[in-house]
Amino acid sequence: MSTVRLSVAASIVEFLKKQFVARDGEKHRLIRAVGGIFGHGNVAGLGQALEELGGDELPFYQPKNEQGMVHTAIAYAKTHDRLGAIACTTSVGPGATNMITGAATATINRLPVLLLPGDVFATRIPAPVLQQLEYGPSMDVSVNDCFRPVSRYWDRINRPEQLLRALPEAMRVLASPVETGAVTICLPQDVQAEAWDFPCSFFEERVYQVARPSVDPESLGEAAGRIRAARRPFLIAGGGVHYSDATAALERFVENTGIPVGVTQAGKGALLDDHPGCTGGVGATGTLAANELAREADLVILVGTRLSDFTTASKTLFAEDAAFVSLQIDPHDAGKHGAHPLLGDARVGLEQLTDALAGHRVSEEYDREISSAKQRWDAAHRVIVRSGSNGEGRRLWPVEVIRILNEHVEPDATIVHAAGGLPGDLHKLWRCRSARDYHSEYGYSCMGYEIAGALGVKMARPERDVYALVGDGSYLMLHSELVTSVQEGRKITIVLIDNGGYQCIHGLQRHCGGRSFGNEFRRRTAIVGDLSGDFLSIDYAANAASLGAASFHAETEAELIEALDAARSETKSVLIHVPVETGPPIPSYAWWDVPMADASNVPGVRKAREAYLAARADQRYYY
Repeated sequence: MSTVRLSVAASIVEFLKKQFVARDGEKHRLIRAVGGIFGHGNVAGLGQALEELGGDELPFYQPKNEQGMVHTAIAYAKTHDRLGAIACTTSVGPGATNMITGAATATINRLPVLLLPGDVFATRIPAPVLQQLEYGPSMDVSVNDCFRPVSRYWDRINRPEQLLRALPEAMRVLASPVETGAVTICLPQDVQAEAWDFPCSFFEERVYQVARPSVDPESLGEAAGRIRAARRPFLIAGGGVHYSDATAALERFVENTGIPVGVTQAGKGALLDDHPGCTGGVGATGTLAANELAREADLVILVGTRLSDFTTASKTLFAEDAAFVSLQIDPHDAGKHGAHPLLGDARVGLEQLTDALAGHRVSEEYDREISSAKQRWDAAHRVIVRSGSNGEGRRLWPVEVIRILNEHVEPDATIVHAAGGLPGDLHKLWRCRSARDYHSEYGYSCMGYEIAGALGVKMARPERDVYALVGDGSYLMLHSELVTSVQEGRKITIVLIDNGGYQCIHGLQRHCGGRSFGNEFRRRTAIVGDLSGDFLSIDYAANAASLGAASFHAETEAELIEALDAARSETKSVLIHVPVETGPPIPSYAWWDVPMADASNVPGVRKAREAYLAARADQRYYY
């Protein structure tokens, strides 16, 4: 057997350069770049190997925060429909554990990212080494074991030959639409430097086929029969529609059958908002039309959605006697809510369903109900986004910022957002004009994702204009990848909505009957000693400028439009600071289960608890 002598780190680099995925006859490089922050646990191992061998096939970029690095990788993979990923390497210790939140975000959102944290010495001779956890019950535990529950595949390489099994399995998981998520391979720093005679065949090109399994004919026939018999069917489109490149198939299905569609956060854009069959977001942050039709549906068709509580409105949205048909690639998802399962690829399954339902269409009466529901929502939408419309002498409201962006950001751009109140408002109010103009991380609702995620989208699609819509709280939590965007020449435009704190949770706190506590950015008072003093004055525009970005400040609609126009002419990253007033609450069209204290001395909490118990009475179990 022909062999080549390489260090473990060099063998990983050479192996990753030869890994590909293929779908629909088109081949894609699986690991397309490496992000890394170096320390004693990886600089002389993977760092040296990347410098020597990475080249154009495995380019390196330098993030500024390990969690942000993983967020960038997640957004990159999402933009590539899971057909391309980024590897992330860190030192042992805090560099590694900083990636755990990113690992959870990737796995929960089912997006591929390869994590290569350094680890303590396999020999155990220099122990405890710097940054090593001493765990009494076992010497075979390090901080990297924390990655186990948030990784879809986890391994630790203590001998070079273990790579022969570990790396192919890691690639298989990354490429699998069913199993994908964070893959973590822990690399003791002494093992990274160790050399071994690897088989040359190990470094030959490998292609992992992403199949499009069709739905079993018997299951398909049963589903088609149920759909034909339904009086008010309703379809929920999730992120799986995008990942399967099934938007055209969904549109054909809707146009042939007349069945209306509601979209999840990940599924938004699967059917454009101006389509007669699109009723907008569904669930706790959904629209009047989508939730009204979902509530009256006798059959709910689920396509590529994992049914989080925001999508299902904590199991209170659907009728008690509603039935479910679920088209999923993952068997775990297909049986949720006691659904009739359709195991298969979303695009192929929708095409099969369309053919099986040839000649069938919803009744004219239901068609009129759909149209009427959309008209009522369109009227309500116009009132919400223009309520107060730049009242004289006040700052913009967040809903007005959303409207202005929707009107003035080009249709082929992408707007990135994550935690706080913005995703809910956008889910309800944003009108998608292209399938890729909406990028939400709401599976984990991870604060700090927005700017790093926008960088990932820009790295994946450099031809697109990319906007990060972020609140001041999330900006303060993680904005360091703004520096990386400047360094890489990857222009992103950050629209920072400044409301003086964590106002989304402040609103929820008050809605639950609580008093204002710990959610606004206020000074501590000298007399009372609590955080109820003046609001902090933070110059976000100056902060962004100090990091190398162009910066603008806008308080009115005219100023924001002018700033957006100016941002388009910039060649480097931009921050637009928009201080806002809270504005009136946006109507909610579904209930979300957020329990408040069963016993409290605060009258508002007791009153809210009574309302909560009344609403919870409508909850249902599905099995």
